[in-house]
Amino acid sequence: MNSLNRRSVLLAGLGAAGTGVLAACSSDSSTSPSLVSPSGSQVTRAEKRRAGTGKVHRLDLTAAPAVLDLGGGTTARSWAFSGQAPGKEIRVSAGDTLAAELSNQLPDRTLTSIHWHGLALRSDMDGVPPVTQPAVRAGATFTYRFIADAPGTYFFHPHVGVQLDRGLYAPLIVEDPREPLSYDDEWVVVLDDWLDGVTGTPDEAFAEVRRGMGGMDMGGEGADGASHSPSASGSSDDGMSMKFMLMGAESDLLGGDAGDVKYPYHLVNGRVPAAPAVYTGKPGRRVRLRIINAGGDTAYRVALGGHKLTITHTDGFPVTHQQVDALLIGMGERYDVLVTLDDGVFPLVALAEGKNATGMALVRTGSGRAPKPTERPAELDGRILTAAQLRPADDVRLDAKKADRVHRVELTGGMDKYDWAINGKRYDMTDPTTNPLLVEEGERVRLDFVNTTDMWHPMHLHGHTYQLGGNGPRKDTTIVLPKKTVSVVFDADNPGQWMLHCHNAYHGEAGMMALVAYRA
Repeated sequence: MNSLNRRSVLLAGLGAAGTGVLAACSSDSSTSPSLVSPSGSQVTRAEKRRAGTGKVHRLDLTAAPAVLDLGGGTTARSWAFSGQAPGKEIRVSAGDTLAAELSNQLPDRTLTSIHWHGLALRSDMDGVPPVTQPAVRAGATFTYRFIADAPGTYFFHPHVGVQLDRGLYAPLIVEDPREPLSYDDEWVVVLDDWLDGVTGTPDEAFAEVRRGMGGMDMGGEGADGASHSPSASGSSDDGMSMKFMLMGAESDLLGGDAGDVKYPYHLVNGRVPAAPAVYTGKPGRRVRLRIINAGGDTAYRVALGGHKLTITHTDGFPVTHQQVDALLIGMGERYDVLVTLDDGVFPLVALAEGKNATGMALVRTGSGRAPKPTERPAELDGRILTAAQLRPADDVRLDAKKADRVHRVELTGGMDKYDWAINGKRYDMTDPTTNPLLVEEGERVRLDFVNTTDMWHPMHLHGHTYQLGGNGPRKDTTIVLPKKTVSVVFDADNPGQWMLHCHNAYHGEAGMMALVAYRA
């Protein structure tokens, strides 16, 4: 049974118990604290405090197998929402209610869900089985209903296994009815690393990489002494294959090792560089690019040839404007930038950081020959700011306040045993509320991400945005470099149970997750 099916059976068993599994305590109720249920009264009260417009957007999302046209004669058999990847953009105004019915038409009794990445929504709509909801069974439906009250650039994707690394994702834009920015047009740009239906599946990739380097080097037995036979790994090869594991990916920007997984393609808006997506505009127009990294294992360095980019937002929240040549965006991060278009044809290039590969789209405002698919504009090597160098806009800066609670979040593990974890403990889906990071409503909380590993990790907190350091930008996903510490603070104002995890799909599934839970 492969990793997806094992987890599917587990989630189905937990889901069958209904909301009782989602309630407050772990298996040892005598010693475990009482936690706020994701559907409890405190969650309901918090939802009532959200400023709503009363307008409801209803839509249907069907998760099903699809043959996707990636361009240039390249097709991929994958899973997608309503037959396309990225899925159709959802756009609402701040305060509107989204009522999205998910229909699970995936094969082989596969379970799924939708996580609304970056949104501070009600806990029972966060889409994390078995924590906030039972997984949606094949052939069943589930309706997500919540108020989207924070303007910004978001996206949505499953939170089951490594389904994130298939085609099940789409942008979600929450518009500001009092938008302060002045611009002429928008272009949503979704970046993705792609292997599904081309070289294999994400589940096959995970089955291989989870053996770790010890398993690769030692054949039938890994450095941890465990069997790495085909049956144990879920692989049909001889236990020595490196079909998916990437070696030698190095990046100074990422502090060393850049990634684990080989991808044959890097896509911009679902297209390969040989047949790129094209934005058509006019010279002199000011365009807002909303850039989303929906990838599983790849950070991208993004530049528009012949242009400067003015960063205006990160992870949906405004920052003091900064002009750059390129930006670095980790998995799960989003950046909004403004650009004034020149006359001609220009490559928008997403360099797979440390992986010697690129994705590309085109901006066309006039005549001219399209650049080659391998084009690498000089801006990629120009001025790049890290998120820590940005400053929040005044109206979203958190008030200076001493933390009421501090949690050390040590990022542990490595490639040898592929034992990625938080504080030395792999997250246990069979006991999802064990060892929670406890908070109480009304507290100022500080999380100290201490990366003891040799690899970078984009750390994502559900249901909240935090502030980097004392005066950094507001974000929900941030890059933590190897052997570095990043401190973030947030106000515990959204009761429930929330995942905190590495947004590398393979690190998270291996166990680099923890639960941030409100005490009842």
